[in-house]
Amino acid sequence: MPIPILQTWFAKKRSVAPRVKDRSQLRVGIPKVLNIWTTHQFWVGFLKALGVASENIVFSSDTSEEQGREFGKGRGTVDCCYPVKCMSGHYGELIFGQKNKINILLSPMIHSLPSILHGHVVDTVTCTRVMAGPENIKAGFMKEHNVFAESGVVYASPFVSLGDRHMVTEQLHSSLKDIFDLDSGETERAVLAGFQALDSFTAKARQQSREILAWCAQNQKPCILVLARPYHMDTGIGHEIEAELQAHGYPILWLQYLPGDDDLMNWLFEGDIRKGRIKSPFDISDVWISSYSSNTNEIMWGAKVAARCPWITCVIRLSSYECGMDQPTYTPTQKIVEASGTLFFKFGDLDSTKPAGSIRIRVETIVHYLSKYSQDIIQRKLGWLSPKCPLPMAPQERTPTSTVVPAETGAVVVAGETPGAEREQLVILN
Repeated sequence: MPIPILQTWFAKKRSVAPRVKDRSQLRVGIPKVLNIWTTHQFWVGFLKALGVASENIVFSSDTSEEQGREFGKGRGTVDCCYPVKCMSGHYGELIFGQKNKINILLSPMIHSLPSILHGHVVDTVTCTRVMAGPENIKAGFMKEHNVFAESGVVYASPFVSLGDRHMVTEQLHSSLKDIFDLDSGETERAVLAGFQALDSFTAKARQQSREILAWCAQNQKPCILVLARPYHMDTGIGHEIEAELQAHGYPILWLQYLPGDDDLMNWLFEGDIRKGRIKSPFDISDVWISSYSSNTNEIMWGAKVAARCPWITCVIRLSSYECGMDQPTYTPTQKIVEASGTLFFKFGDLDSTKPAGSIRIRVETIVHYLSKYSQDIIQRKLGWLSPKCPLPMAPQERTPTSTVVPAETGAVVVAGETPGAEREQLVILN
């Protein structure tokens, strides 16, 4: 009987099945700090694609004094940025405060951010102090002995450029391959899933913001825009100032989730584009040339949107104590917003303390001016814009008005007698 040697030698053999990597029992802790506030969905999507169970992705709680005292005491490092300093409490809570211990503490060093302005500005990098924050805070847990190792926790701090998507797979694979036992293929698939989750969440949030503006347009009601950095969404950093205002019935929009739909943006900025002042609705070169910092760029752009959008009648500016990135933007932002008669109020130097009494008084002041001047502000801005609004509006008379609006500094901004005069005032200050 012939032996089928050729068939044996050259027949295709089944590939060895890849080893199944069970990561479902891994518990991953993520400090809810800094730019995690706007990128968290990427990390959830990334980890779930790797097989980490949803219930095993653990975020720390909002910043609080109790959190800092209980979990961060004695672990602090020198840093003038309060949002960075308070990270010690978040690290400690994830290491010591979990009923079911975490296996990995994932605290990414985010170099750049996805941004609606990407391609219209020089770059979208993060604040260097914020970017290096994870390594700074890590030192407080290793200055005497390695708290992570003693607690059985693996510390992972990948350097990642989320604003440059083509770089992310290589960055995360090189940083996390040994920690999660990753190969390049599954890393690429997980990164894709992470961006899909982030994009989906951001799109939904922007759509909800557009629906708020549509409701305001239909009912001729005002809303408030918060100009702040992502971590001011943290109740311990931003002190829920926007929630105090929302309790009075004013819808709140956050800068990070302003709608960027072409029809709406072109309607707001068509005059500037037609006259060649800017190239697109997302161009901020007319007000901010050094457009490298993602958060700063968006703050300047948000001020321009607020100055033009009729139903944004008030801007609330939040800034943390001694924020070097924010300080150069205070005056330009205020001038841009107030040039159109839009109300502007700044809560600066926010830190761990919450002067509840003074905040309550200021909120009452803001509410008073909103109720007194909002309708005039809406009508005045509508007078500058094309009647072809992409949002459904109730029938109304579009007549020019003249209003005196109080500025944050105590000065008084007097609106022009005609929409044209006011428009020129806006252009000069921008």
